[in-house]
Amino acid sequence: MITRLASLLASRCGAQRAFAGHWPEYLIEAAGLGLFMVSACGFAVLFEYPGSAVHQAVPEPWLRRVLIGVAMGATAISIIYSPLGKRSGAHLNPAVTLTFLRLRKVEPWDAAFYVVAQFTGGALGVLLACTVVGQMRIADPAVSYVVTLPGAAGRWVAFVAETAISLGLMLVVLTVSNRRGLNRYTGLFAGALVAVYISVEAPLSGMSMNPARTFASALSAHVWTDVWIYFLAPPLGMLSAAELYRSLRGSESVLCCKLHHENDSRCIFRCRYHTAGEKCKE
Repeated sequence: MITRLASLLASRCGAQRAFAGHWPEYLIEAAGLGLFMVSACGFAVLFEYPGSAVHQAVPEPWLRRVLIGVAMGATAISIIYSPLGKRSGAHLNPAVTLTFLRLRKVEPWDAAFYVVAQFTGGALGVLLACTVVGQMRIADPAVSYVVTLPGAAGRWVAFVAETAISLGLMLVVLTVSNRRGLNRYTGLFAGALVAVYISVEAPLSGMSMNPARTFASALSAHVWTDVWIYFLAPPLGMLSAAELYRSLRGSESVLCCKLHHENDSRCIFRCRYHTAGEKCKE
């Protein structure tokens, strides 16, 4: 009984220390995914809302999807390379954070607060978009709060597709971000994949790769159809990528979990990015 009480107290103290020292990074993660969701809703209305002049000017659905992909890829790149993204590492995704927790690059309490922040920020982002863009437009069936749903091929195709694109993204992120000569380009690789995935894969699953992103839309739309796909497939894919990367390169090759580390922002992670004799800002 005494041991359990001591463990509980130590856990609470650990949470308090983590929050007191790292709350700016948690807030940044919430803001980052919130801004991503505002952008997703805004561009969906611009290209898909029937009353939009852009929608009427671009009648081909595939071309509108490509343009949305480019816009969202650019959004992801902008967040990753912003001063805020450089500081938090720009995970913006519980599956990303949990993968780096598995790779022992994130402290458990930091991972927990990151995940809470991502879910909260994403949900608030959709609400903010409704205020800025207009709920009537975002609620229109053609936009439907940018919910992620399986395509005509069915839920199991959507599950496989979500797993595959999540694996692909994480494998690229690990490969590029852990090479000092390439690290500064990680955001470009990630953004390009987001653009390609939306253009090509979205008809299969809606292209989520992110449980918090799916939750944010589902919460406002009250549409929870097959939500389990988007809670299970992205972590499965990204964790599989981590195991594959470790088997090929070894655990020691994972230097940190920031997507962009070639900057002067502080690092709160178990970081080995800098060479001997240098130290991350804390």
